[in-house]
Amino acid sequence: MKVLVVGGSGFLGRELVRQSAAAGHDVAASFLSRPPDTDGADWMLLDVRRSTDVVAVVDAVRPDVVINAAYRQPDWEITADGAAHVALATAAIGARLVHVSSDAVFSGAAIHYDETCVPDPITPYGAAKAAAETAIRAVCPQAVLARTSLIIGDGGSAHETFIHALAAGRREGVLFTDEVRCPVHVTDLAAALLELGGSDRRGVHHVAGADAVSRYELGVLVARRDGVDAAALPAGRRPDAGPPRPLDVRLDCTATRRVLRARLRGAREFLARRQAAGWTAS
Repeated sequence: MKVLVVGGSGFLGRELVRQSAAAGHDVAASFLSRPPDTDGADWMLLDVRRSTDVVAVVDAVRPDVVINAAYRQPDWEITADGAAHVALATAAIGARLVHVSSDAVFSGAAIHYDETCVPDPITPYGAAKAAAETAIRAVCPQAVLARTSLIIGDGGSAHETFIHALAAGRREGVLFTDEVRCPVHVTDLAAALLELGGSDRRGVHHVAGADAVSRYELGVLVARRDGVDAAALPAGRRPDAGPPRPLDVRLDCTATRRVLRARLRGAREFLARRQAAGWTAS
């Protein structure tokens, strides 16, 4: 299978490239500023804001599957318009599209959201992701819209980096006790996306972790895994800081789990792995 990973230089994109190459797929991947030091892919410069460039890359690669993991939270042109450009180019060559969306499309008013729930975003980023979904449904109805949550790894994610910086006093801020999500491990998410890409599935699929945890609990779990003093993590409440954001958003992945071989572990499981194996900090 020939796979094109759009946004391949990001945290999720690099894992998609790694797993695709390990599975023996022919892999191409795009980057915006500089290619990462990641083997296994033909790296291509691409700015998804330029529709002609997207068409040129997709035409040159002629992939069987396009996985769009490109986004930038404050940038509507990348997150929304860019997704539409990828969908149009993918549809033009008859390839499959798996688009990575987000739980940010929901306000949190309902707390529990399955694949049938209609987006009701309350942030600019959520609105951009919802707009991307609408565009993709219109131009590429066979596409998979894979909504996910906070993406965690074995130390390489932005969330983990922030938690370590807070504990060390290198960053200001707090971890909210009332902002709840369903974090997913990057390896689980990438495996699920590739499986969906190789299937005949279509439409919305929720691909998040099994546990609902607050950002503060997530911080404590990361700190304990990594041998960091969890007591040093500052806690706070979301309404006391900054503009409004969804509080409790829990993606119900029941329907998607029924059709996936890939297992979507919960944060309490994948963040306890090193402890269970006897790992200790140096």
